[in-house]
Amino acid sequence: MKYISNSVEQTMDIAMQFAATLKGGETVLLSGDLGAGKTHFAKGVARQFGIDEVVTSPTFTLHNCYQGRLALNHFDFYRIDDAEEVAILGLDELFSVPDGVSLIEWSQNVKSLLPSKCIVVTVTKTGENSREIDIQ
Repeated sequence: MKYISNSVEQTMDIAMQFAATLKGGETVLLSGDLGAGKTHFAKGVARQFGIDEVVTSPTFTLHNCYQGRLALNHFDFYRIDDAEEVAILGLDELFSVPDGVSLIEWSQNVKSLLPSKCIVVTVTKTGENSREIDIQ
């Protein structure tokens, strides 16, 4: 499905609609350039799950976990050069937990560790405030 967003709020609304379909155990790969809106999408998912905490990109911590209707495991592997680093930390064990959803930014850096079935969300900046969001 493809969506057009013309604001941060619309991006979050699209993410909330998407998150309402999730049951747990899903791994969602968030793809897009720096500043495309991946973290705003994650904030929308968190809002749908009833998470009140401030959701930030885990660029320096690699992983943030939030508790809501489902656990939200948010990963950012921008700084990872070798997937083995993630495996050593055991973070890949959280990718498909049955009572949670994993959102993974920069998943191409850990491609060898990903589950065989993933949902791919691509956020593309098409203007100053506009985005195309493709969910497959």
